[in-house]
Amino acid sequence: MTPVVAGKKLSKFDPKTFLSTLNGGRKIEAVLKKQTIFTQGDSSDAVFYIKEGKVKLTVVSQIGKEATIGILNKGDFFGEGCLTGQPFRLSSATAMTDCSVMKIDKKSMVEVLHREHSFSDMFVAYLLNRNIRYEEDLVDQLFNSSEKRLARILLLLARFGKDGKPETVIPKISQEMLAEMIGTTRSRVSFFMNRFRKLGFIDYSAGDDLQVHSSLLNIVLHD
Repeated sequence: MTPVVAGKKLSKFDPKTFLSTLNGGRKIEAVLKKQTIFTQGDSSDAVFYIKEGKVKLTVVSQIGKEATIGILNKGDFFGEGCLTGQPFRLSSATAMTDCSVMKIDKKSMVEVLHREHSFSDMFVAYLLNRNIRYEEDLVDQLFNSSEKRLARILLLLARFGKDGKPETVIPKISQEMLAEMIGTTRSRVSFFMNRFRKLGFIDYSAGDDLQVHSSLLNIVLHD
């Protein structure tokens, strides 16, 4: 019995292999910076996985006001609403940088979730962690100052606190977008960004990319 069990362990399903190879029901697409991946109102028929790059999610109200609701990085999923029967996209997804994105059609995603427990466990853990992030965002909006909210979103964009080395340089992001994400005005964002720069918490590098230093944590942790 032992050799059989060992054999099964050696041939077990590998989620990383599934997400790095081409096979039926999924394909890898190169998406250029600022290119739209899907638009709010489009048919919802696939889940996406970011292999490289950054993607922003936005929503537009009935009166035409746009808001950024999330910025996703390498290793993140999006578009999973189709798995719950959502017929149309509730947001738009746009590449913030040149991206490599895997598109997994709904049928293939459902099949692998039912068939492969290791993939299902990984996907559920991802969704739970993202739900925790949404709860933290809500608490942040309710109880923290706009200065702390800005510091937190910059640290999240730079992936401080994530596994691996932080990406201290953030691709160019407008102050309008930051204002949308933290629920304040562009003028307030400009004021705090200038203050962070003078204190040495952030720097602007070539091409207006933003360099975030770990010292910015002082703003978040300070009462």
